[in-house]
Amino acid sequence: MKQVVEHQSDVLVIGSGAAGLTLALHLAEKAQVILLSKGPLSEGSTYYAQGGIASVFDEDDTIESHVADTLIAGAGLCDKSVVTFTAENARPAMQWLIDTGVAFDKEESSDNSAQAQYHLTREGGHSHRRILHAADATGKEVQNTLQQRALEHPNIRVFEKYNAIDLITSRKLHKPGNKVLGAYVWNRQVEHVETIKARFVAIATGGSSKVYQYTSNPDIASGDGIAMAWRAGCRVANMEFNQFHPTCLYHSEARNFLLTEALRGEGAYLRRPDGSRFMPEFDERAELAPRDIVARAIDYEMKRLGVDCVYLDITHKPADFVIKHFPTIYQRCLTLGIDITTDQIPVVPAAHYTCGGVMTDLHGQTDLNGLYAIGEVAYTGLHGANRLASNSLLECLVFARAAAFDIEHQLTKPHCDYNIPAWDESLVTNSDEEVVIAHNWHELRLFMWDYVGIVRSNKRLERALRRCHLLQQEIEEYYSNFRVSNNLLELRNLVQVAELIIRCAMSRKESRGLHYTIDYPEQLAEPKPSILIPD
Repeated sequence: MKQVVEHQSDVLVIGSGAAGLTLALHLAEKAQVILLSKGPLSEGSTYYAQGGIASVFDEDDTIESHVADTLIAGAGLCDKSVVTFTAENARPAMQWLIDTGVAFDKEESSDNSAQAQYHLTREGGHSHRRILHAADATGKEVQNTLQQRALEHPNIRVFEKYNAIDLITSRKLHKPGNKVLGAYVWNRQVEHVETIKARFVAIATGGSSKVYQYTSNPDIASGDGIAMAWRAGCRVANMEFNQFHPTCLYHSEARNFLLTEALRGEGAYLRRPDGSRFMPEFDERAELAPRDIVARAIDYEMKRLGVDCVYLDITHKPADFVIKHFPTIYQRCLTLGIDITTDQIPVVPAAHYTCGGVMTDLHGQTDLNGLYAIGEVAYTGLHGANRLASNSLLECLVFARAAAFDIEHQLTKPHCDYNIPAWDESLVTNSDEEVVIAHNWHELRLFMWDYVGIVRSNKRLERALRRCHLLQQEIEEYYSNFRVSNNLLELRNLVQVAELIIRCAMSRKESRGLHYTIDYPEQLAEPKPSILIPD
């Protein structure tokens, strides 16, 4: 019989990307923190983020302009107060990153003023150059810098290769109120379930784009935090708004490789196989239109022409310019026989970002006392029906800092220390049918792509929900009878998130932003968020 293992900390942070690391580093001066990482510490969406972080640094730019651009991209569903809060707190959040050691690209000029020192690029939907970046590997620079600081900090314990299974709450223990008390976690290295007790828990697990067959996200993006929070009694909202990035590299040997928005920001064109441009026919902003418009245009052209991909072309720019600004993309494509300075790049849309999520306030606090959700896992009201480019890492930073300040103020308050029962696996056995997981996994991602993708309909959504319910029954039966595994835990969470996406999509009787349905092509006069409440 394996020994019961229980850990204790002031704060448990589930997720090790920009949001989780920022929160952990801010709290570590006053609290003991456990930072949980499902895979290796750097294996999250932050590491692969190429473009940059939006913030007003240029003297000709304004916070009001950043707010306006975000509201336009959000297609009437953003919460303006949240957008303003985020834009106003962008500069201090970015300054903290800079002070922590993140090296953003600087201009090659003699101008040493604070406002002119950083090279600012522009991306789709932005009216000004306001994207701070580190070449085309901004996320890698942010991730590496923050995780190094976390590893060095004496008050942060990093648990790598741990899956969070479920949150532990006072309600589940039949205690008063409904407060989070910690989480059951699966130590993948020894294949054993352990308990972590914590006064505060923050979910920073990222999005759920792995629910789709084609995605730009790393394998860990399986909606774990959204599913766990839902099971614990938290509301979710706007799950129908899945952002499909317009330009993922189309190549059999390059799964999940994204081609940053900044390519189009620096002048790249989208072309049909015959070489003709098509974006000016869909939107006056052409290649710089918001992502939902560009993704639908590409999807339309691919289906109309019966082709597997379209092409992104930056060959008209000087080769030195392209290599300097996009070294990661240049090198990766070169290994596949594509020289982006002379060759057009084959691209397709792919699921990229989850705009909805667990509902929170301006401090990242959820419906469950003591539970916070920050980053892509959360629905704050910032993104509305479509996320503006480079607002994602910004949201991680701003709301992680806000959550940290909120938790700090509560650390001195008294709290109840309940005894938490150990995980009981006495009635389950080792699985001898892992093939069931593989089959269900493939079926789920395929019908989500076919029926709940870029273009939807009532009939497609109804089909998807029926299949989803059947899969849920199979997976729950499997989960009840066999010991947990990484694939089983992820599949259980993904099928739950799939149901939430479908239900939100079915409740929206209009087409808006990232949600386009052929049955309701028009927009409602007074749109509202799609909010789901657990039973």
